[in-house]
Amino acid sequence: MELTRRFLDTGAVRMHVTEQGHGYPVVFCHGFPHTSFLWHRQLAALAAAGYRAVAPDLRGYGHTDAPADIAAYTNAAVIGDLLALLDDLGAEQAVFVGLDFGAQLVWELALREPGRVAAVAVLNNPFSPRPPRAPSEFWTDAAQRHFLHLAYFQEPGVADAELAARPREFLARVYYSLSGDYHYLDTWQNPPGLGYLDVLPKAPELPWSWLSEAEFDTVATEFERTGFTGGLNWYRNLDRNWALTEAFAAAKIEVPTYFLYGENDPDMEGFSGRDPLATLRANVTDLRAVVQVPRAGHLVQLERTDLVDAFLLDALRDLGVPARTRA
Repeated sequence: MELTRRFLDTGAVRMHVTEQGHGYPVVFCHGFPHTSFLWHRQLAALAAAGYRAVAPDLRGYGHTDAPADIAAYTNAAVIGDLLALLDDLGAEQAVFVGLDFGAQLVWELALREPGRVAAVAVLNNPFSPRPPRAPSEFWTDAAQRHFLHLAYFQEPGVADAELAARPREFLARVYYSLSGDYHYLDTWQNPPGLGYLDVLPKAPELPWSWLSEAEFDTVATEFERTGFTGGLNWYRNLDRNWALTEAFAAAKIEVPTYFLYGENDPDMEGFSGRDPLATLRANVTDLRAVVQVPRAGHLVQLERTDLVDAFLLDALRDLGVPARTRA
């Protein structure tokens, strides 16, 4: 089964969609700085098992439109794209898989539109309830003590120019630093006022044990063409997302949920609270699996493809989602 590519008019943007296989839909949502391509191994695995695996370039990335208005990158806006995708697939529901910003997106989708979500399978970014204050209020003090990318990314044009000038170097450094091969929070040892490339470690030469030169080249070529502004605009909407979710302040995730995380994932260590798993369990009413992947980091679907593929297929079997058999 070959990977196919097409475009969909969501009513707000022209979305580029890759898909593979036939059967029940499973939709993959990527993060920063990724594209739909970083799910290509999972698309192949699920297609081979009898499912329709679908991965859009989310707005601002790849071949999907990148609106100029920063406010166009809220979760609420992108959820509109996902609902249009579901309608285009002719599906009332799908299983949604998310990582990084894609995880935050599918968590909010499950709150806003639970009837369209058969289940969520989230990697590395656990659910936590809406905080009492805007996110920026939590990181302001930290950003005055040490470099923090969340703060550095806020000023339009600054990080955009730095990263676009050296896209391949940035991607190699950030992918390596977020993996289980490095301790990402060591970047916090650097003072504020630096650029991101000033604090990221030098990456080993490719290929790596979990990423080939061809795979890296595919992603890097895309960012050489597009730059990073679309993805950075997601960071610039963190406070706006908080303001738009006031109605969900006390809400819990009620759809079936499967969670997998890398043992060395920096989001679990430094960005998800003191006890992220306890918070997850307290706020997800139908949590069916929590799986730790030893020695893996943030790009767990690449670092341990075998375990992630098995996790997703186990989740689909647990849900009772039928796999399509070949005629």
